[in-house]
Amino acid sequence: MTTTSAIKFAYWVPNVSGGLVVSNIEQRTDWSYDYNIRLAQAAEKSGFEYALTQIRFTAGYGAENQHESVSFSHALLAKTEKLKVIAAILPGPWKPVLAAKQLATIDYLTQGRVAINVVSGWFRGEFDAIGEPWPEHDERYVRSEEFIRTLKGIWSTDDYSFEGKYYQFKNYTLKPKPLQKPSIEVFQGGSSRAARDMAARVSDWYFTNGNSIEEIKKQVDDVRHKAKLAHRQVKIGVNAFIIARDTEQEAHAVLNEIIAKANVEAVNAFRDATREAGAAAPEAEGNWAKSTFDDLVQYNDGFKTNLIGTPQQIAERIVALKHVGVDLVLSGFLHFIEEVEYFGEKVLPLVRQLEQEQRNQLTAKSA
Repeated sequence: MTTTSAIKFAYWVPNVSGGLVVSNIEQRTDWSYDYNIRLAQAAEKSGFEYALTQIRFTAGYGAENQHESVSFSHALLAKTEKLKVIAAILPGPWKPVLAAKQLATIDYLTQGRVAINVVSGWFRGEFDAIGEPWPEHDERYVRSEEFIRTLKGIWSTDDYSFEGKYYQFKNYTLKPKPLQKPSIEVFQGGSSRAARDMAARVSDWYFTNGNSIEEIKKQVDDVRHKAKLAHRQVKIGVNAFIIARDTEQEAHAVLNEIIAKANVEAVNAFRDATREAGAAAPEAEGNWAKSTFDDLVQYNDGFKTNLIGTPQQIAERIVALKHVGVDLVLSGFLHFIEEVEYFGEKVLPLVRQLEQEQRNQLTAKSA
């Protein structure tokens, strides 16, 4: 299911310490504001259209320090011109009315460049630490769905009313509303049945962890089929940790070093937390159900997507992802600024060239 529009690229904002791999390898990446400004500007110039801030309330698996996602997103937007920044928000700590007001203001101040990633909350330890209830698995998605429905209602409707299990509104009007119409873009992740079902019903974008082409296609097909039944369209984003080097040997040497220098204690702690989260799903499978120790060194299974090799190899694999319905690649890197720039210079032009060749072939067939 190849789409005619160009595939888009986002990057993980390192607004938490520790980089994007749970490893003691050198990572020329920093969580400071100054570094992130330079990175955002470099990404914007290199062809990235989105950036995703991370949400953490507690330290864990290498992330000892965390900047808050919404305020950090706004700070990056103030220093860029085209980049859209996706702020991560967790229902529970946030209420819909606060999120709606907060994001509408940021949208107004940044000419419509903010988006939201609704994180349903897989890590029980974090909820316990901050005194928030941790509903059972499917109930977290019930709450998230109400959260998204109320946000979209508030952003698009005057005298908005809603009577749900978790949230209630009565004749509420938000002004000013966001500049984006009908509402600010809503992203959402997860791989469980409940996550995919919710995405089909209410989200604009569905993020999935890294995986093989075959496994990604299964998720894309499922979400798209369910969205079609609901008379909706959902775009798909896929996580990938990109290691682009001049030779395939160099790229795989970097991957091997990352894994060889893994922080074993931190990876095992992360694995244990993911097992608890997965067991909470009715089907007893979560995002990381089939992840090995090596996979978990990149905590969103980014190695599995296999964007590791030469620029040509990576470009071909990206176009293959597009062919099965992927609309966006959410990218992590070892040394962010320099590798984002390398990607923009060496990989992205090849992706656009391959996309154009495919469009030319389609045009020739239909002539």
